[in-house]
Parts: sequence; C-alpha cells; structure tokens
Amino acid sequence: MTSAIYQFLDKQNVPGISTELLYRAVGLIVIVLLAFLATWIARAWFLRAFQALVKKTKFKWDDVLLENKVLSRVAHLAPALVVRGLSNPFFGPVHGESGQILLSPSRLLSFANTFVSVYLVVITLLVIDAILNTLRISAEGRRHTAKLPLRGITQALKLIANFIGIIFIIAYCFGKSPVAILSGLGALTAVLMLVFKDSLMGLVASFQLSLNGMVRKGDWIEMPKHGADGDVLDVNLTTVRVQNWDKTVSTIPTHELVTGSFKNWRGMQESGGRRIKRAIHIDMRTVRFANEELLEKFKSFEILKPYLEGKLKEVNAHNADLNADLSVLTNGRRLTNIGTFRAYCLAFLRSNEKIHQSGMTFLVRQLAPGPEGVAIELYVFCNDTAWVNYEGIQGDIFDHLLAVLPEFGLKAFQRPSGNDFELLAKTD
Repeated sequence: MTSAIYQFLDKQNVPGISTELLYRAVGLIVIVLLAFLATWIARAWFLRAFQALVKKTKFKWDDVLLENKVLSRVAHLAPALVVRGLSNPFFGPVHGESGQILLSPSRLLSFANTFVSVYLVVITLLVIDAILNTLRISAEGRRHTAKLPLRGITQALKLIANFIGIIFIIAYCFGKSPVAILSGLGALTAVLMLVFKDSLMGLVASFQLSLNGMVRKGDWIEMPKHGADGDVLDVNLTTVRVQNWDKTVSTIPTHELVTGSFKNWRGMQESGGRRIKRAIHIDMRTVRFANEELLEKFKSFEILKPYLEGKLKEVNAHNADLNADLSVLTNGRRLTNIGTFRAYCLAFLRSNEKIHQSGMTFLVRQLAPGPEGVAIELYVFCNDTAWVNYEGIQGDIFDHLLAVLPEFGLKAFQRPSGNDFELLAKTD
C-alpha cells in the first residue's frame, strides 16, 4: 500500500518538492491524525463505557481504579501504538512491486521508534504508579492490612519501578541495551549511594519494618531522641510521622526506627490490659500490731471478713500450739495494721471489675523500707487500655486507698513542706 501511495505521489510531479519529502509529509500527517483519532476513541468510547459500567456495579475497587485515573493513563497507549505501527511503513524503506527499493529509510524512523519507546516507558510508569495507588487505597480499607505501612511499601515499589524505567529510557536514547547500561552502573555506585543515601536506607528500613511488623499505622510509639510520643500517622519511604499527644507532629527518619531504640505500645493495646504500677508510701512510725480494738474495727469491714476469718484461725492455732505468752507483744504471731491494709488492697482490687483478675500479673506487695517510708505497691492490669479511661480507673483506686488509710491507723508519708516548718516555728 505504501509503495502505491509513493508511486501515486511520484506521478504528480509537484514542482519544488521532491517525492520523498512529499511522501514523508503525507505520512507524518496521517500518523498525527490517526494518533489523535485513536486517543479520541479510547477516551470517548472506552473510558465512558467503563465509567458507565462502574456506576452500575456495587464494588468499591473499580471506583478507586477510576479515581486514580488508571484507565485514563492506559488510554495514552493508543496513540503510541498507532505511531509505532505506522512509523515503519511511512518512514522506513519503500519497495516496488518487483522488490526493488524505491525509497531508502528516513532518519525519522529512528527518531519515531526512540520517541515511542521512551513514551511507552513513561506511560507504563504512570500506569504502575496509578495501580499502586489504587492497591494502597483499597488495602487501607481492609481490617487485616489497615495497620501495615502501605505507603512506605508502595513508595519503595515506585522507586524500584522508576529506577528501572530510567535505565530503559537511557538505553533507548543512546541506542544501547538496558543490560549494558546496568552493567556500566558499577562505576557510578558510589555516586548513587551518596545521592540516594536516604532513599536507599529508607527503602531497606521500610521492608524491615513491614516484614517484621515493627511499626504500623495507628501504633502508639515513644522515641524520646526525636521527641516523639503518640500515634503513628504515616510510614513513608524516608520518614515516619507521629502525632504527639499535644497534637504536634514529629518526623522520624525511617531508618532510625531500625537502627535506634523506641517503645511500641501495640502489645499492650492488643493484649487488652494496661499495667498499673504505683505505690503508696506509708509513714513507718504508724506501723503497729493490731490490738483487740483495731481487730474489732477490721471485722466490720465487709470486704475483709473472708480474710480475717481464715487468718485469725491460722494465727490462733499457731499460738495455741506454741502455748505462747501473748501478754508480751513479741511472743507468738499477731496481725499488723499494714499487713491487714495490704490484704484490704488485694480484696479491693479483686472486687474491681475494671481489673484483670486472671491471665495477667495480679500483685500487691510491700517494697523495702527507705527514706520515704515503707511502700505498698500495686502491680495489676486494667482491662481498659484507653488513656483517659485508664487514668480515671487508676485515680479512683488510689483515691479510695489513700482515704481509707486512717481506718487502719496508718498515715501516708509526705516530706515536710514550708507550711510544716511554719507551724513548727509557731509551736516553738
């Protein structure tokens, strides 16, 4: 067909214009017109038909596909395919009916092939970018992938795809094989490592974070080195953004989470229990044996009745076996106000429905005496991990225990303040 067009133009004998130039110009016009026609068909028919189909379906992924312009970018392949298909007939050699060469190849053929190859690589990269965005947005709405660092993973894949695409573009522009270009990059490795140091370190760190599940979107992390204490907003290729509790945002290099040290509270949130570890410091001067009057008072505490019944039987049986002279305080066994208070703390926590009663550490212990008195420490787990609720539950527990201390003849230890010294001075 092309030879027929060439021979037809040759017979016209247009003055001042060679047949070759006229043939190439006609070919260029035809290619441009058909390329525009292919673009119009792809957009006016293909895209509109798909949009109409998407509106009728109940699926969400096709809506995301449309929003990220995946098919709009695919439509750009149509003119490239037209140019690729018609470049050789119009810009290549023209043969006669007997096989003789009527027209030698034009330089436009090499230019058109290079241009189309580069164009196809660019469009392919844009399509890959849109597809990755679609996959990320679709996966973010799923429960089992919602906390994965999807943005960092997609950015890493985009970086790899763009790197490969640049290699192909360079190869097409210089007429070399992509393999040859890759083999020649060995000498530029040091330069590339320097220029793309943060990106490469972030790429490796992103894979480590995602594969090992070290940090996910929504995790509460602490990293004092970078002033971070809050929820992870986003895990990117080079940075991790954390919204602190004061609503400020800290930005941490991704590789710092692999090479540095940080605390992730996800384990606490997933376990369903948040630790309460706090002590009440008691003035040691108020610690004493429980006399009959104090024991009678303790017996009126409903929560202590099971403990006292069993403990008093044990103590009385022990003293009876020893035939101890109980008129001396050091003889035999006796209950103390601090020991009974410790039992009260234990019983009080057992009755609290906000505390894990099994499966997690449940401990009320006495710590070693020190300059701040003797401490009764509560080591239990609250079953509500929300910060505000947790603080409220913890506050209610210690409000009650501090208020009930005088009922056991105990006083909380408190260092002297200015007001104490002022009262002391007045008494003198």
